[in-house]
Amino acid sequence: MESSELLTILEQLERDKGIDKDVLIEAVEAAVASAAKKLWTVDKEQDVTVKLDKMTGKLTAYAGDEEIRSGEFGRIAAQTAKQVVIQKIREAEKDVVYEEYQKRIGEIISGSVYRFERGNIIIDLIKSEAIVPRREQSSKEEFKQGDRIRAYVLDVKRENRGPQIILSRAHPQFVKRLFELEVPEILEGIVEIKSITRDVSERTKIAVHSKDEKVDSVGACVGMRGSRVKNIVNELQGEKIDIVRYSPDIKEYIQAALSPAEISQIQLNFDEKKANIIVADDQLSLAIGKHGQNVRLASQLVGWELDLFSFDQWKEYQDKLDGEEAPAETDAEATEEYEEEEVIEEVTIADLSGVGEKMIAELEEKGLGTLDVIAEASVDDLTQIKGLGKIKAQKMIDEAKQILEECEEE
Repeated sequence: MESSELLTILEQLERDKGIDKDVLIEAVEAAVASAAKKLWTVDKEQDVTVKLDKMTGKLTAYAGDEEIRSGEFGRIAAQTAKQVVIQKIREAEKDVVYEEYQKRIGEIISGSVYRFERGNIIIDLIKSEAIVPRREQSSKEEFKQGDRIRAYVLDVKRENRGPQIILSRAHPQFVKRLFELEVPEILEGIVEIKSITRDVSERTKIAVHSKDEKVDSVGACVGMRGSRVKNIVNELQGEKIDIVRYSPDIKEYIQAALSPAEISQIQLNFDEKKANIIVADDQLSLAIGKHGQNVRLASQLVGWELDLFSFDQWKEYQDKLDGEEAPAETDAEATEEYEEEEVIEEVTIADLSGVGEKMIAELEEKGLGTLDVIAEASVDDLTQIKGLGKIKAQKMIDEAKQILEECEEE
């Protein structure tokens, strides 16, 4: 390798691989100095240094202040410089791959199945390889060598042999990204995915909400004659998908999440985010689902603990609670208390227009968690809540009073 050729290569590396030329020069000087010290016997106290002339590309070695002259130096220097250049090219290529896929974490990428390694699938991405660990696979899916495969970029790690790109087909976000690719309304921001939960290879529940009244969120995800959701089901090799309509009204949301079961009654505990749900006897197994799958996924979807009861089970549960309480009540007192509980259960601050879960939590935190309190509150009390203006606050107060008056009339 001629001196001028070395400079040309270093300059090209700087342009093509983005490696600073000064960093390359330092690496070449250090490597040649190390090789030179092994070749020639010098005083242990003396350091061997090498300088590269940035104008000519000539390498010169020094032992202390004295230049080392040898017919072998040119060959050793050229060979060592070549090795450094090759090493730096490899490192630069690894860095490029790492940076590229680091930016793509959270996306879906495609590749082909290259080989199988102890249950893991190795994917050829052309520029690099990726791995789908066994734990990130669906048990019902089967792939053969050469198959095209899509997967979610879960993580990218730096390793000595190169970046390790970890992919997943089991992560709930994989299904979410599939919906974003399949449903234009989601990509455009008209339809929003509020929540998603998944029992890999069995069933996924996804809650969607439309920001445009004219666009049906569930219909957009299902597609004409089910074409859109069918494409996703095919990608997941038959995994069932329940598309749930999100609602800020937690009762409606829970009912949709437990679909296709029909709910008869819901009793809510906002403080603990728990709900007792009563269904007809013939709906209980449907609501629970196979091995408890339906109620478990519904609970994860809405973020509430859901307890299911048939009518008989609910009566036994109530009788048990009554037995633990004392003193016993008269029939008239029990009836009156039951009626009061029914009112509390049926009308809550969730029934106010435009009040979602976030606002409910903020109202409760400020001690404004019931209709009675809101009806008696001032506009100033309510405007303590972030994002709640005076007009909306007054509207909430008026609406709370109206709801309570209607309840009293009933």
